[in-house]
Amino acid sequence: MAVQGRQVRSIFVVAVRVLVLAVAAMLVARAADAPREFRVYPSFEGEDAAAPLPPDWKVPGEFVLGRLMYPSRGFGFFGAGDWRQGGTSWTDDYPRGDRTMIKIVRRLSRISARAVEQPVNLDEGDAEFYPFLLVGLAWAWELTDSQAAALRAYLLHGGFVFCDSFFGERNWEIFQASLRRVFPDRPIIDLTDDHPVFHTVYDLPNMTSVQIPNMNSLMGGGDGSLFDGHIPRWRGVEDDNGRLMVLIAFNNDVADAWQWADDTRYPADKANLALRLGVNVAVYAMSH
Repeated sequence: MAVQGRQVRSIFVVAVRVLVLAVAAMLVARAADAPREFRVYPSFEGEDAAAPLPPDWKVPGEFVLGRLMYPSRGFGFFGAGDWRQGGTSWTDDYPRGDRTMIKIVRRLSRISARAVEQPVNLDEGDAEFYPFLLVGLAWAWELTDSQAAALRAYLLHGGFVFCDSFFGERNWEIFQASLRRVFPDRPIIDLTDDHPVFHTVYDLPNMTSVQIPNMNSLMGGGDGSLFDGHIPRWRGVEDDNGRLMVLIAFNNDVADAWQWADDTRYPADKANLALRLGVNVAVYAMSH
């Protein structure tokens, strides 16, 4: 009986140890899957895109605007350096444009939005915590196979990506190459003016014929476009149920309008339109 008792105790001890290890592994997994702490990186635009931290930046919110971090193709000054440390193309209009958009979402909707954006690295596995990811200077992204797979899973599980701030047919081809790694078989469609994303909160009846201009082009005496991108193209990718997963503002610079919304040199009507579109996109991403 004593031998049998020792065996039972031994089995019990082993079982407890296994249970403790399983719980510990579960807690580690949960910690790994938790959203990362807020962080700020330098923008390649320097002071033009700088923004102070809002006083309530630590207050959580149901909606957090995600800013997609990505490897750049390395063209020009905005592609040089380690993308994980900021200062490359993904920081276009960041963080000033992001925080302006968040302020408008808080002011013009009932969404509980955190006051600051969140840089999101697909390699870190926490994209699912952010219903909306903004891709700045989208033509320059060069996703790895694992990043493309992570972005595909994020989108098919209900995520939303807004690709913005790029002009010209050559840049479209470069952008499309990375998008095809995410969705090799899904068509890229041209949106029509009756698409719900243009009417979720505000009715924007002629959106597809409007170009949201680039500030540098305007300052240089141009028409707001760059390269050969004079005609705005509002495009997207849908899931099997017709939900828009990817909104593409091609030959447009929506986040530039957010960034320069308070500058009198930027057209007020285009800034207001871009901000209303931002509210629509946020509500669409949260409700679809």
